[in-house]
Amino acid sequence: MSQLLHTMIRVGDLKRSVDFYTQVLGMTLLRTSENEAYQYTLAFVGYGEESSGQAVIELTYNWGTREYDLGTGFGHIAIGVDNIYASCDAIRAAGGNITREPGPVAGGRTEIAFVTDPDGYKIELIQLSSAEHGLG
Repeated sequence: MSQLLHTMIRVGDLKRSVDFYTQVLGMTLLRTSENEAYQYTLAFVGYGEESSGQAVIELTYNWGTREYDLGTGFGHIAIGVDNIYASCDAIRAAGGNITREPGPVAGGRTEIAFVTDPDGYKIELIQLSSAEHGLG
C-alpha cells in the first residue's frame, strides 16, 4: 500500500506562510523542526495528520532566503471545499488574495477558484460536490 504524505514548497518568510495556511485557509500547524547544521526550518500544515490518511504541506524555510523563482513547471495545490463561494468569502475576509473568482471551469461544470499564497504559489479550490466528475 502507498499513500501520498506531503508536498514540499520553499517559502521566504515562515511565519507569514504559516499564518496564511492556518489563518486564511484554516489548516492546522501540525509540527515544526529546525536543523541548525543545514540552516533550515520545516513546518507541516494540513487539515489532518498523514497518519489519518491526509496529505499535508511541508513549508521549508532556508535561512536567509527571502524569495524563490517559482519557474514554469509547478502548477498548483488543489483543496476540495464544501462551499466554494463561502470559502472564497472567508478567505477574502481573512486577507487572502482570490485571483480567480469561483465559477465553472472553462468548458465544464466543475466549480473552481484560485487563491495565491504570500510566496506566489497558486491554490485551486474545487467544489467537492462536483470534484468527482473531474474538471471536464
